[in-house]
Amino acid sequence: MDSHYPQDPTPEEPEVGAAEGFLSRRTLLKAGVGALGLSASTLTALTVLARTPNRMAAARPHGPLPEIQYDISDYIAPARTIDGVVFRFGPVYTLFVTARLTRRPTHQEQVIMEEALRTIEAAYEFSPKGIFTTISYGLPYFNRLARDVVAGHMPRLLTDHTRFVLEEAVPGPTDIAPQNPGISKLKYNVPVVIEENDVLLTLRSDELSHLYDVVAWLKGSNELTGRRVPSPAFNGLLLFTSERLMFVQIGLPRQLANTNSLAYASHINPHSPMWMGFADQQVSGSGAATCTAFQGDASARFTDTHKGDYFFNGSIQHLSHVIQDLAQFYAADEPYTERCQYMFRSNPIPSKGNKDQYANGGGPAFLENIYQGTHDALHNAEAIHTYQGEHRMGHISALQRSSRGADGKPAHIRADGPGFDSMDVPDGSSQPKLQFSIFVPTAEFFAQLRKNQAALDLVNRYQVQDDDNGLERFITATRRQNFLVPPRAHRSFPLLELS
Repeated sequence: MDSHYPQDPTPEEPEVGAAEGFLSRRTLLKAGVGALGLSASTLTALTVLARTPNRMAAARPHGPLPEIQYDISDYIAPARTIDGVVFRFGPVYTLFVTARLTRRPTHQEQVIMEEALRTIEAAYEFSPKGIFTTISYGLPYFNRLARDVVAGHMPRLLTDHTRFVLEEAVPGPTDIAPQNPGISKLKYNVPVVIEENDVLLTLRSDELSHLYDVVAWLKGSNELTGRRVPSPAFNGLLLFTSERLMFVQIGLPRQLANTNSLAYASHINPHSPMWMGFADQQVSGSGAATCTAFQGDASARFTDTHKGDYFFNGSIQHLSHVIQDLAQFYAADEPYTERCQYMFRSNPIPSKGNKDQYANGGGPAFLENIYQGTHDALHNAEAIHTYQGEHRMGHISALQRSSRGADGKPAHIRADGPGFDSMDVPDGSSQPKLQFSIFVPTAEFFAQLRKNQAALDLVNRYQVQDDDNGLERFITATRRQNFLVPPRAHRSFPLLELS
């Protein structure tokens, strides 16, 4: 049965702000304010506005946890149909915690890391009401190891055996960078930084307090779930560099916009889980975990990985930090019909919206992510059957130039959503963010995806006007980095035991 107003049933929900667990609000705020850019007012608003969902529990499998670390599909609630479209929502909160190593870890510290991760999993069940934990590693980590060991075990591209699956992120074609001298943004001209973190910890839960409890424990609080549990004896090994909070819940961006008196608040769809008003959690927009892993599946395979290899069931995780210029996106000259085409495509436009093109989003938030083939973006740029006959570029159609396997199924899993903080904002104010993370089979796959998303080749060839060109002018990526996600069996300082 379709849900026109997609909320969980109110009678079964806890009181807002009531499910803070064992951490007091004061403790939670103190922990959160330590995160780079996250204000106390934002954390306060989230603890009041966000609801702990009354989820219909998935039938959790017995036995060991999934070898593909981020494969939580069997542990979250089933998909639901909203306005005729199938969506599936993960945990409300995700905290991306980055860290550098002060030195090469010892073999004993490899054991300590594994014990720490198992302690977290013993304290919190592997579910939305507990914590999902994924750990991944950047090139700086692998550069600390013996080169021959890394070269002997790192998967390589099927199309070029001289290249590894893990390569460092590069500025995107529309990022502010010396490589892109002609690129500028209307407001946020912040140069992109390619980060140099060794470790990325991705923590996901419906309970915000759980995330900060785990981070505090890793930093030395010696408490976990309100009990005394000695923190890992890393002895200064980890230098934490950032904590980036993401939240995904229907209606939450609009509520935060209202609370913070953002000028365009009334233009944000009150039912959308995303700042730009269009839901981004369509089931048809994500692939199977096996397809995103190094070994691939029948849908797509990009590397030379085979069963028994060290990194079988591993993957690449890209993390970037994006400022969204919503004042421009929701400007008076940007009706729903324009915004819908920027997000999706123009042939055909998914929806023409309401008579009032601005109030409450101006039209529906829940639209299907339809795949029209790899040439769809080309046809939009050529103005073939486009809305009003204009040369257009849509974000989704541009991504689909290379985002799927030969059978049309996505070869990626996105784990991204809204943020609201001051990180990298020139004037220090809190601004809407996209905390972007994606799991892909190779770093090259993402680099090509980002290049195709910008679609500058088509934009220039067919003279697509700037104000008809997708989402690129509304977003500023300020940080990027690629990480390798090992399989669960080798998640703790991978390859160290061989070096």
